[in-house]
Amino acid sequence: MSRLVCGVDEAGRGPLAGPVYAAAVILDPSRPIDGLDDSKKLSEKKRERLEIEIREKAFAFSVAFATVEEIDEINILQATMLAMRRAVEGLSITPAEALIDGNRCPPLAIPARAIIGGDALEPAISAASILAKTARDAEMRRIHEAFPQYALDRHKGYDTAAHRAALAIHGPAPFHRRSFAPIRILLENRS
Repeated sequence: MSRLVCGVDEAGRGPLAGPVYAAAVILDPSRPIDGLDDSKKLSEKKRERLEIEIREKAFAFSVAFATVEEIDEINILQATMLAMRRAVEGLSITPAEALIDGNRCPPLAIPARAIIGGDALEPAISAASILAKTARDAEMRRIHEAFPQYALDRHKGYDTAAHRAALAIHGPAPFHRRSFAPIRILLENRS
C-alpha cells in the first residue's frame, strides 16, 4: 500500500450562524471518484451525489465541528483549527501526512502541509471540502426546522440581506455567533 495522506478542509468560517465543520478524507487510489472539486464550485445536487460516493469509496473519512460557543470563546480561526484537528483525530486509520486547505495547519500528531487552493488541486482535500460542506448544510437545515423565521435552509447562515432582515425582526438566536460584528452590534444596540 502506498503512503496514506488525508485531505482536510472546512466549511462555514464566514457565516453569522451555526458551527464550523471540517472533514478529513483518505481516498483509495484504486477506487477513483470522478468530479471531485472545491465544494463551492459544485451544485448542491452534485455535492450530495459525491458525498455518497466519497463515503462509499474512501479508505477512511471523519467529519467534525466546533460549536458556536467555541467559536465565540476562542475565535473563528482557532475554532476552525479545532474542528480540523478533531476530524483528523477521528479517522479510523492514521495517515502519514495531512494536506490542509489554506495557509496554516492545525496542531496535529502527524506531519501536516498547508496548500493554498488545495480544495481545487488535491482530490483528498476536494473530498474533504464536499463532506464538510454537505454536513454543515444538513445541520443548517436541521436548525431551520426549529427556527424557520431565519430561512437558514436558503442562506445557510451566511450574511445575506434576507438573513439581516430576519435578524432585525427576530434578533439573534442561540445559534448565532455573538463574536461576529453584525451580531455583536445588533446585541449592543438592543441592550
